[in-house]
Amino acid sequence: MRRNDRGIKQGDKLLKMHGKFDRGPVEFKSHIVRQEGEIMSIATRDVVSVPPTATIIGAVETMTKCGFRRLPVTDAGTKKLRGIITSGDVINFMGGGDKYRLVQVKHGGNLIAAVNERVRTIMTQHLETLPDNAGISEATEIIVHKKIGGLPIVDGSGVLTGIVTERDVMRVLAAEKSPLAVEDVMTGSLRVTRPDCTIGEVTRDMTQHRFRRLPVVSDEVLYGIITATDIMSYLGSREAFSRLSTGNIAEVMGLPVRTLISGDLFTTGPGRSINEAAREMLEKNIGALPVIEDTRLIGLITEFDLVRAFAAG
Repeated sequence: MRRNDRGIKQGDKLLKMHGKFDRGPVEFKSHIVRQEGEIMSIATRDVVSVPPTATIIGAVETMTKCGFRRLPVTDAGTKKLRGIITSGDVINFMGGGDKYRLVQVKHGGNLIAAVNERVRTIMTQHLETLPDNAGISEATEIIVHKKIGGLPIVDGSGVLTGIVTERDVMRVLAAEKSPLAVEDVMTGSLRVTRPDCTIGEVTRDMTQHRFRRLPVVSDEVLYGIITATDIMSYLGSREAFSRLSTGNIAEVMGLPVRTLISGDLFTTGPGRSINEAAREMLEKNIGALPVIEDTRLIGLITEFDLVRAFAAG
């Protein structure tokens, strides 16, 4: 890929494709999802969790090793839910938002000292949960209306009994045949970044706009996708530490984001059915597909887009 040297401000480019796809957000009518039933029938029951006293790096390493985007935090003895740490919390901590103060102010930018703080210092404490007798429709409603990717499930005593994600819900809803195509539900105006944008700039952009992923574009050609999980794994795999000489986090966050982009890139077309797109995401264990037409990026379809579309169908 060629580098984009046209002077666009890094991390602050908005890609808007005009034409038949430039029609704004798709409006869906609300309705009760037909699939009712106990949420535990689709939830993960054997949930990995960490106590509030676990270190940040310990929690991030667990998430990276297990391929999790989120990790419940529970009391060691009672297993009562105390919070959750997500990939969004981690990139906020690494330089994206207010949790970065723990690194910059308390530890003077020293990454190694900061990651050994307790996970409770950056976890999300006020979170949405589901009772263990909830129906799938309740999970769908929260996911769609509050844009939450995963919901811990608790019993009457607040003990963690499971977790359900938008992927679990999508797997159930996608069994229904939909007449919609990818172009009907995709996001057509995208915020994008460049291969030479720094990891720090990308974390700030993701945190500010509450994005889990950003397309990486060079000279209007899709270079790859960078996700919050990719950045979290940079820390959790300890690759970030191998780049430290002074210990300051600026050393690892100043690298170009292209260093974290994997070689695998799956795409889809605008006319493909959303059922096919859902199946591909499930089979390849990915959360989004860039939408390409005539070699150009025209949109992005995500698990959230699909859950919303199937639920409204």
